[in-house]
Amino acid sequence: MHEQYVPAQVEDQAQSLWADRHVFRAVEDPTREKFYCLSMFPYPSGRLHMGHVRNYTIGDVIARYQRMRGKNVLQPMGWDAFGLPAENAALKNGDAPARWTFENIDYMRGQLQRLGLAYDWQRELATCTPEYYRWEQWLFTRLVRKGMAYKKTAVVNWDPVDMTVLANEQVIDGRGWRSGALVERREIPQWFIKITNYADELIDDLNQLDGWPEQVRTMQANWIGRSRGLQVDFAFPDGENLTVFTTRPDTLYGVSYLAVAAEHPLTKQAAETNPDIAAYIERCRHHKVAEAEMATMEKEGVDLGISV
Repeated sequence: MHEQYVPAQVEDQAQSLWADRHVFRAVEDPTREKFYCLSMFPYPSGRLHMGHVRNYTIGDVIARYQRMRGKNVLQPMGWDAFGLPAENAALKNGDAPARWTFENIDYMRGQLQRLGLAYDWQRELATCTPEYYRWEQWLFTRLVRKGMAYKKTAVVNWDPVDMTVLANEQVIDGRGWRSGALVERREIPQWFIKITNYADELIDDLNQLDGWPEQVRTMQANWIGRSRGLQVDFAFPDGENLTVFTTRPDTLYGVSYLAVAAEHPLTKQAAETNPDIAAYIERCRHHKVAEAEMATMEKEGVDLGISV
């Protein structure tokens, strides 16, 4: 046995053997138990980094373990290549979006193949191709017809450089994860899925996840966020009401003030005549949005001068 592992002496031969024998190709076999292993598709930014290697190695270990147990394993790979971030990145590099994206895909595919990951490459997809997104459109139109998708105005994290919405996890220290631009809080119309229609079912069925860590089940329950309580109307002097939801109606006699969001219509109305409130709203547009940071952030606010 060699004392030192030399990848070039082993891996090319092994990977060629796997490819020639279609070892990782998933085919229909009703006699074997199925197992589907899907890792999050990478964004074709141009090069894989060590974070990708870690992520896809974990998924590959799971897939290989299940294959060794005799299961019929499907482990596909694809590319999260659709949307304004990809287009803006291509334009920044002085290239056409399609050419830039597919050249990156070709390079990154080669990197994944050199890692020897057990993917069924016959099932490779890219979300920017009509063959893929036509089915997204098909599904979305049916959700709209069934009343499961609806449009409303909501506050989002807006990247002014990539000109797109970011998830909280994509905002690092107040900046966009890719562009580095200062993220703004904006209200824009967007589409939502009525997942709340299934909140009770989703939470109750967490009890069926035998063997799952309690921490994970608790996290999912908190994310779904079912609350039981009452809606209470607080009257303004002009006769209008402010409706508040509370899980502790027994404590209402101890209420000293009501808090509304910086984006609330009452806040905006007060800001029209109060520059301090307007300045506060502007500061809130650049607050950190990571859950861990918000949990430890010092609470602050301004008096709107409204009585109930």
